Amino acid sequence: MKIIDAHNHPDWHGHSLEKYLANMDQYGISQTWLLSWECPLHEYSKGYANAVPAEILGSSTGPIPFSRCISYKERAPERFILGYAPDPRRPNACELLQGAHDIYGAKVCGEFKVRMMMDDRDALWLFRQAGKLKMPVTFHLQEDLRQEVNPWSEWWGGSIDSLERALQLCPETVFLGHAPGFWIHISGDDLYRTRQYPAVPTPVRPGGRMPQLLRQYPNLYCDWSAGSGCLALKRDPVFAKEFLLEFQDRFLYARDYFDNQHQEFLNSLDLPDSVLEKIYHLNAEKLIA
Repeated sequence: MKIIDAHNHPDWHGHSLEKYLANMDQYGISQTWLLSWECPLHEYSKGYANAVPAEILGSSTGPIPFSRCISYKERAPERFILGYAPDPRRPNACELLQGAHDIYGAKVCGEFKVRMMMDDRDALWLFRQAGKLKMPVTFHLQEDLRQEVNPWSEWWGGSIDSLERALQLCPETVFLGHAPGFWIHISGDDLYRTRQYPAVPTPVRPGGRMPQLLRQYPNLYCDWSAGSGCLALKRDPVFAKEFLLEFQDRFLYARDYFDNQHQEFLNSLDLPDSVLEKIYHLNAEKLIA
């Protein structure tokens, strides 16, 4: 079965191109969506310093420059799909996105990971431009409400409410939800007030905001990557299977990692092959066709 990893980054966590391709081959991944990350250098946690190339390369535009995505694409063109999301606060952000699309063939607007609300006026302009270009927007949503931690380093995109307003205001744009502030709302409990990642096992309660948004807004999809996505389903495997069957047309396999935990869990759920085909590659291909 063909597999597309719909969320990863160049040079991420020490993976050179050679290591990257070997890792993809090891886990049967045909293609990867290779995403940039652009924001002012003072906005991202220095804990990322050993995982991103920005400061090593002297980048002035953010932790993961689009130029690194291009470098991988040029050396292994059949294996990578380009993603680029300029910082919306740049006055020419929409023009930059247009250029990445027209000149370099970028098909995804991502990763959108900046310290601004998702319904900020500048962000909305960028999202609407992405919609015009038929580029799905991969966004990182994270709002840590715990009082004992410094909120500065992990606040991205605002709240689940700001996401809903963006969905309402950009109906022609497809959004791919990612990160703790999105996935913690799979459940109707109040864990989002005290935790970023749920313990396993933890039952999923009815009434989660995220499933409600999926039912209400057809332009919202799920990017399953990282621990936030994987744990959201691992916490309650019975619910996970029901969730995947309901939203099989709007769920994308993605990693943001280099291990195989997502595939291992997904394959343990005894889903029909027709559903797995959608999750592993058909939904991703549909969004960038």
